[in-house]
Amino acid sequence: MEHARAGGYDAFVAARWSALFRLARLLTGGDPHRAEDLLQESLVKLWFVWSKVADEAPEAYVRKVLVRAAARSARRRWWSERPVDELPEVAAAGDVSAAVAERSRLEAALALLSPQQRAAVVLRYYQDLSDRQVAETLGCPVGTARSHASRGVARLRRLLVDVVEPVG
Repeated sequence: MEHARAGGYDAFVAARWSALFRLARLLTGGDPHRAEDLLQESLVKLWFVWSKVADEAPEAYVRKVLVRAAARSARRRWWSERPVDELPEVAAAGDVSAAVAERSRLEAALALLSPQQRAAVVLRYYQDLSDRQVAETLGCPVGTARSHASRGVARLRRLLVDVVEPVG
């Protein structure tokens, strides 16, 4: 029984790791180290309830845990050092640096939103969840979830328009 449980859990994690990591990264404002910590913490919680949620909606469960953990971590005042393993590589000719720069700009703008607005925008537009699903994940009424998403998108538009010169 334990082996079957582990096999299903391992298959789920292997299949959904990269998508869940992207979600965690967006929820943490683009910080890959915090995102990985957040995702690992959420997957540990999933392991303990795997037998209950495996046949229902494990991704929805992890998504809810991720959003709540991201909100908790955003309330912390200090995050210590952020070490890196490698120095950044030099851009090669024919590189897609413009797309990367634009994605980085968007991640930086997302980081300036409140945790609730960031979560609502990411869940609604990046994860393509319905308003009802966003509200369930955030644990709030549908109107509140819509409000967070609407205000977040409006603020993103203002932040992204403020750039005078394009990158590149």
